[in-house]
Amino acid sequence: MTIDSKSGSGRGTGRGIAPAAVRGLALSLVSLPGAVLCFVLSVVSIALIPIGVGIVTTPYVLQGVRAFANGRRVLAAEWGGVRIPPTYRPVPEDANPWGRTFGMLGDPATWRDLRWLPVDMTAGFVTALLPAVLLLYPLEGLAIAAGLWRVLTEGYWYGFVRVTGQGSALGAGALALALLFLAHFFVPRLLHGHFLLTRAVLGSPGGELAERVRVLTETRRDAVDTSAAELRRIERDLHDGAQARLVAVGMDLGTIEALLDTDPAKAKELIAQARRSSVEALAELRELVRGIHPPVLAERGLGDAVRALALRLPVATEVSVDLPGRAQAPVESAAYFAVSEVLTNAVKHSGADRVWIDLHHTDGHLRIGVTDNGRGGAVIGAGSGLTGVERRLGTFDGVLAVSSPAGGPTMVTVEIPCALS
Repeated sequence: MTIDSKSGSGRGTGRGIAPAAVRGLALSLVSLPGAVLCFVLSVVSIALIPIGVGIVTTPYVLQGVRAFANGRRVLAAEWGGVRIPPTYRPVPEDANPWGRTFGMLGDPATWRDLRWLPVDMTAGFVTALLPAVLLLYPLEGLAIAAGLWRVLTEGYWYGFVRVTGQGSALGAGALALALLFLAHFFVPRLLHGHFLLTRAVLGSPGGELAERVRVLTETRRDAVDTSAAELRRIERDLHDGAQARLVAVGMDLGTIEALLDTDPAKAKELIAQARRSSVEALAELRELVRGIHPPVLAERGLGDAVRALALRLPVATEVSVDLPGRAQAPVESAAYFAVSEVLTNAVKHSGADRVWIDLHHTDGHLRIGVTDNGRGGAVIGAGSGLTGVERRLGTFDGVLAVSSPAGGPTMVTVEIPCALS
C-alpha cells in the first residue's frame, strides 16, 4: 500500500496547459462517439415505444445515458472544479417495464440529458478539442521554423504566414510563440468553459428550488429511516451478542457460587469459562462501537481513518490525502462509511487487484474519489449498497457519482459541501 499526502492547490481544476490539453483531447475523443451513440439509441428506443419494443429497451438505454452524463459530472468536478449535481427522480425498484419507462420519461432530468447529447456532440466536442488544438498548433509552427518547412509543399500557409523559405519560416515560428503565449492563458479556461457549457445544459434550471425542496424532503425521510434501521441493528447486535454472553456470565457466576464449597475444581473451570465469555463480550462491544463511530475517526480524523481502512484491504491500495483541517464529526462519519461501502463493493464484486483513493477539499467541498481496475458494471440502485450511500450523503446535501463502464475501470466520486476547521 502507498500513502501520499499532497498539498497542490490546483488539484482537480484542470490547471496547467499540458494537462488541460490532454484532458480536452481525451474528452473530445469520447464526447463525439459517446454522445452520438447515446442519442441515436435513445431516439430509436423512444420511437419504438408505440409498438411495445421501446417499453423494454428504453429504461436500459436511458440508464446508459445517465451513466454517460454522470461520467461527465465526475470529470467536471475532478478536472474542472464544476459541480453538476444529479437530480434524477427515483424509480421504484419493483416497478414494471411500463412504470420504469414512463417514470424515467416523466423526469425533467431525463430530457435535460437528451438535450445535452446534441450539444455535447457539437459545441461540447469543439470546446473540448480546442485546448489540444491551441497547444499542438504552435508546436507545428515551431517545427516549421526549425526546418520542417523544407519538406512542405511550396507556399504552405501557417496561419496568415505563407511559408516559402527560412525567413518566412521564422515568421511562422514567431507566430507560434505568440500563440503558445496565448495558449498558456486560454487552454485551461477553454477546458473550464467546456464544463460550464455542460453545467448550463445538464444543470437544473429555474425549477431548481422545487427540486431542492423535493430532495430535502426525501433525504429527511431517508435520514429518519436510516437512523431507525441503525437503532434496530444496534439493538439486535446487543441482544444476540454481548447481552447473551453477559447473561451466560451471570449464570456461570451463580453456579460458581453454589459449587465453591462442594466442587472447587468445577467452580475453577466455570471461572475460566466466565472469563472467556466476558472477554468475548467486551470484544463484541468494541466491534459494535467501532461500527457506530470508529475511534481512529474520532481521534485522528478522516484521512487517517481511511488509511487505516485501506490497510485492512486484501488488495493493493494507494491513498492520497490533502485535507488541511477537519470537517464536522457527522460529515466525517458519513464520508468514512461511504468510502467503506465503496471499498467493500470493490473487493467483493469488482474483481479488482488495485484501488486508488483520493481525498481533498476544494471550493468548499470535500471530494473523495475511489477508483478500481476491476470489471466495472457498478450501478446505483437495484439493491446496490451504493443506494444506501447515496441516501446517507443526501442528508448532508452530498452527491454520489458513479462511472463504471463494462470492463472497467470504476470511478466513484463522493462530494459533500462542508468547511474545514
